[in-house]
Amino acid sequence: MQLETQREQVPRNDDGERDTALAFLGFARHCLLKKLDGLDEEQLRRRHVVSDTTLLGLVQHATDGERYWFSHVLTGSPEHADVDFSMVVPEDRTAEQVVAAFRAAVEESDRNLAAVGSFDDLTVVPVDGQRKTVRWVVTHKTSELARHAGHADILRELTDQVTGR
Repeated sequence: MQLETQREQVPRNDDGERDTALAFLGFARHCLLKKLDGLDEEQLRRRHVVSDTTLLGLVQHATDGERYWFSHVLTGSPEHADVDFSMVVPEDRTAEQVVAAFRAAVEESDRNLAAVGSFDDLTVVPVDGQRKTVRWVVTHKTSELARHAGHADILRELTDQVTGR
C-alpha cells in the first residue's frame, strides 16, 4: 500500500486563554477521530499490541473521558459518574455507533464548557479531594486526548502504514 499522510497543521488560535485552549482540545479530538478514516470494522478492532487497545477502543475510551470529566466532574451530573473507561468494544456495537457516541459526548462537553463563566471556576466534583479549575480539566483532557491520538497514530501505521497527526 502506498504511504499516505494525515498530517494537519496545529491550531493558530491565540486570542486568549479560552480560545487557544479550546482550539487545541478540538484539534486533539479531531486527530483521534481522523485515525479511523477509511478503515473497515475489522481494521478498527484489530489488536496490534498485547493490551486490549484498538483504534475503536481508543475512541470508546475517549468518549467515557469526555462524559466523566466534562459532565460529571465539571457540572456534578451523576449520569456519567461510573463510566468504566474500557477499551474493549462489545462485538454488537458498530464503529458507527462508537463514533456517534463520541460526537454526542463532545457536543455535550462543549455545551458544558460554554456554560462556564471562567476558566478559574471550580469543578463541582472534587478530584483527589480537591476541586480543580476548569482550566485544569481542559488541560488534563487535552493532554489525555493528545496522548491517545499518539497511540492511534501508531496503531494506524501498523494497520495500513498511514501516518501523520
